[in-house]
Order: sequence, then structure tokens, then C-alpha cells
Amino acid sequence: MIRFLVFGYGHIGKRHTSIIMAHQEATLAGIIDKDPTKKTELAQLTFESFTDWKSKGNQADIAVIALPNGLHCSTAVQCLREGMHVIIEKPMGLTTAECASVIEVAEECGKMVVVVKQNRYSPPSVWMKELITSGRLGKIYEVHTRCFWNRDERYYRNEAKSEINWRGSLEWDGGVLFTQFSHFIDVMYWVFGDIQNIDTRLYNHNHQGITEFSDSGSVQFDFVNGGVGTLQFSTSVFDKNMESSMTVIGEFGSFRIGGQYMDKVEYCHIRNYELPELDTSGPPNDYGAFQGSAANHIHVIENAIQAIQGKTEIATGGAEGLKVVDIIRRIYNAAEQNQ
Repeated sequence: MIRFLVFGYGHIGKRHTSIIMAHQEATLAGIIDKDPTKKTELAQLTFESFTDWKSKGNQADIAVIALPNGLHCSTAVQCLREGMHVIIEKPMGLTTAECASVIEVAEECGKMVVVVKQNRYSPPSVWMKELITSGRLGKIYEVHTRCFWNRDERYYRNEAKSEINWRGSLEWDGGVLFTQFSHFIDVMYWVFGDIQNIDTRLYNHNHQGITEFSDSGSVQFDFVNGGVGTLQFSTSVFDKNMESSMTVIGEFGSFRIGGQYMDKVEYCHIRNYELPELDTSGPPNDYGAFQGSAANHIHVIENAIQAIQGKTEIATGGAEGLKVVDIIRRIYNAAEQNQ
């Protein structure tokens, strides 16, 4: 049995916990969460502080880090030095330097780093990756990614105290490209590669006084492998999420993956090609008033278990996590140069 220690019992931490408890080859060693109000909810689980847990020696094989973004890397380093492998929720971190430090410590300790990139497991994403890798589209001319979601005051305010919580903070949240849209940037990178010649414009439509960063943006860039791209994003959409999509124009065809969470193929016209029947996409993560990307975390947990057992390789390691953080940082840096 692979023993898991979960850091953070929020929406995503709860999802990881339920998957671990249901898995035949996993067991829950404990949950670390500083919020004392959760102790009642966790009465039937294991609720401890990290200090208390460390005093018990090597009690877990792998730590799942589902804390605020700004704590991901520092907590990962602690856990690696305590002898655990780590699964880090997206984003891996908020700077490339702190992500690189996690990779360095993991190598020193002989431990693995898994970064959660569950959108890679969505059937349309898998189909797109295979299609582009096959070369069937010929040259890639254009790739346009659009993410229009709702994250209003309900999301950013602490309901109990009516004050801004970690969400909305540059130090702990980092911005909407880190918290809301990094999965879509990851899929774009996974399929089409790195980007360069970035030009960014940022806007703050309706989050003044609520967040410390812009809620929307328009980005133009070139792909290193050829072709041009755009990224348009916003969390200022009224009331609920609108769409997450990727439109690809190639030499011998075009297609569009769309829906609220890039969960369906909406258009496909490719030379001498018939779209196969794809598996049904999983449901989105449900956060009550809000929804997020597809709930494919079971695949991440399964990959980590099999990797520890020596049955497979890590699907999304530290280098992949660092690269996405690097792309996001360069997008934001390009905006600063335009000011």
C-alpha cells in the first residue's frame, strides 16, 4: 500500500483524499490543514500538524500538496527532505527559481516530483496530441486559445470575515494565469511546444479592490516550432464560466476543441480524415458556486502509484511544471514591458 499525506483540505485536497481512500493500492496516512474549523469534518480522518506528523518518523511515501500556490514549492522541499515523494497541484510554483529548487532537492534526495496536469488526460486533449504528433495537419499556421470564466467577489471574499483571503493575493495566488488557466497553457505547450516573441496586454475590468492583479488579457506570440498563436483570457464573465477553447489552423485542415472546459471537439475538417468517436470527457471540478477544469485527478494518483512501484515513468514531472511556470512568467513580464 502506498501511504499518502495530504496537505490542504480545500476543494482539491478533498478530491485527492477521496481518490486515495477509494484506491485499492493506497492508504491515507494523514491530512495537514491549519484551519481548526475543519477538525469536525475531519473527525473520522487523520488531522495533524506537520510538526506532530514529523515526530512520528517516516509515516508516508508521498505527499500531496494542495495548499495556496505560494506554499507549493517550500512545502514540497520540506516533504522531500523528510523522505517523501511529492505530488504538487498546479501551478508547481510562482517562480522558476523556486520550481528549480524543488527539482534540485528531489534529485539530491532520490525522490520523484509529480505535477498535477489533469487536462492532459481529457479525451479531446489526448486526441489533439496524437493528431498533431502524426503530422496529419502539415504545417501549423495558427493556434488560438480562449479562456473566459467567472471568478467574481464570491470567489475572492472570505465568507465569514468578508475580507480578501489568499485568493487574489500576488504573493499567495499569483494571478489568473496561475490559478485558473495554467492547465490550458500546459496543454498548449504539451502539444505545440514553447513560445517566443511575446506581446501581452492586461486589463482589470471588475476586480479593482478585490485582487492585486488583472483579471483579463490578450497575448500574441510565435511558437518556437513554427506558427503563431494567441491567448485571450478573462475571469470577468458574468455569473458563470463561458468557454475554454483551442482553435488550430493547419496546412491540411483545421479543428476546434471547445465547451466550457475544452471537453468536446466542436469542429474538425482535415484532408482525408474522419473524426473518431472519442471517450466521454469527465465532469468539471465542482466548487459550489464555481466550476473548474476536468476532474481527472484519478489518473495523476494512479500514475504516481505505478511510478513508485516501478511499473511506469512519471507522466508529468518537475521539468514540465517548471516550463509552464516559465511561460506564464514571460507572459506577465511582457505586459510589464508594455507599461
